[in-house]
Parts: sequence; structure tokens; C-alpha cells
Amino acid sequence: MNYYNEIKNKLIDDEIYSKVKDYSKEKHTLITHYEVGKLLLEAGSAYGEDIIGNYSNKLKVEVDKKYNPRTLRRMRQLYQFFEKQKWSPLGTKLSISHIRQLFSLTDNNEINYYAKQIEKRNLSKRQLEEIIKNGEYERLPLETKNKLMFNDEIEVKDLIPNPILIKNKNNTEIITEKALHHLILEDIESFMKELGNSFSFIGSEYKIKIGDRNHYIDLLLFNIKYNCYVVVELKVTEFKVEYISQVQKYMNYIDKNIKEVSNNSTIGIVICKRKNSFVIEYCSDDRIAVREYELV
Repeated sequence: MNYYNEIKNKLIDDEIYSKVKDYSKEKHTLITHYEVGKLLLEAGSAYGEDIIGNYSNKLKVEVDKKYNPRTLRRMRQLYQFFEKQKWSPLGTKLSISHIRQLFSLTDNNEINYYAKQIEKRNLSKRQLEEIIKNGEYERLPLETKNKLMFNDEIEVKDLIPNPILIKNKNNTEIITEKALHHLILEDIESFMKELGNSFSFIGSEYKIKIGDRNHYIDLLLFNIKYNCYVVVELKVTEFKVEYISQVQKYMNYIDKNIKEVSNNSTIGIVICKRKNSFVIEYCSDDRIAVREYELV
């Protein structure tokens, strides 16, 4: 086989296709780069690693100067990535730029997680880069990772990371719950995205009346996908037993007085400075997620 001519013809075809067609350009280019990557790997096995440089010198003259050694290596890497994941370039909905963001990852479960998030959340390249940088998958509870691995049913609280990253652009000193509360409200949209997908904001210091006393829920959210209210309580100390009973009280109130019959049961999130796994083990409630926070 004349590997060079095969590669040259495929790249020329893709150049022509990209100028003529107004649709499916990305898919055609992805398949072309995959096929060229395969040919480069085979050619390298037959003639040595220098084949990349030799082919690049000719392609830059005969096709386009953008086909430098780095570009050809990335095509080969693209093919190897697909083969390792046992993916088909015909089946994927991901763009080349998305896929290249996944190259640095070695855990197949982590790769599959981010690939699904790209489709579910319609992530841009920049958004994908950000959640990978922030270690979104790494911060998921182990139980959640196991559920994802075995395609078990996922609940709202499963996808809430630990720790929860809270932006602190001005390096505000956080020593009170009020200060933490204010910091979150400064960028509430970012905070809700950090919790997971499909959260919407209902209220801050949401007022409820139990008996003859007023109480204030730090944050009341609603998850559209899971069709339920979410009570969020903020603490700047280590987790304590009484936090669970406080959130349970608020959740029960919402379920009895605010949620509609069509809504699912309310869940709770306690966000604290430090978890205490020993205490949590003996006072846990399956409806409540306890997470630490980290200022970034």
C-alpha cells in the first residue's frame, strides 16, 4: 500500500468537502482524521517514526501548510484513543475539540462520564475544559462512581460533588454562615452548576413558619430533572448531629406545605467546613447529602 497517497487523497477530499458542504463538516473531518490516524500508525510500524516528518513535509506543499508533524501526531492519537475506548467515529456525537480534551485522561470510567456530560449538558470545549480542570468526576462519591459504572439508577444527591467548589474571587474571609451565604449569592448560577444539572433558584433565607416561630432556609432550590425541591443549609464548622434534624424539619415542612402532589419528595444538602464520617454513619438520612465546601 502507498500510505502517503492514501493519506494525501483523504485530506484533499476533506478540504474539498469542507468548502462545498454546509452540514456534517465536523463529522466528515472526524472520520477523515480517524482514518488518516490509522494509516499513519500502520505506516509508522512499517517504515519507522520518521514517517510523520517525511509525510508532513510533502503534505504542507501538496495539500496545505497546516499539516505539520504535530497535526499528524494528533490524528494518530485520535485513532488510538478511539481504539482504546472501543468507540466508533460514526457513532459519536462529540466534536474533535471535545475529544482532544479527553486525551489526557487515563481512566475509562472518567472518560465515559465526561463524554456523557458533553451530550447531556451541551458543553462547549471551554466548559468541558473547566469541569475536567476542577476534577468534577474525581469529586463524585465512590458510591456514585459505582452506580455510573454499572448503569444503576442515579438520584439527585448522587451527582453532588465533594467538596463543593465555591468561587471566592476577592479572597473574602469566611468565618460566619452569613459571609458564606453572601459569597454564594454573588454567583448563584455558578454554585447551582457546581451542585449538578437542572437546578433552579427558588429563594434565599426562605421564610417558613413552624408553630409560632419563623425559620429561614438558607437556600431553597428546585431540581427540574428530578422534579423535587432541594433544601440547602450552610455551616462553617465541622458537621454536627443536629444539622440533620434541622434539615429534616425543613424538608418535612416543604413536603407538607409547598410541594405539589406531582412533585417528588424534597431532598436536603448540608454544606459544611468538614465532614465527620463517624457521626454521619450513625445519623444519616438517605434523603440528605452532606458535603464539604472549598473556596477557590
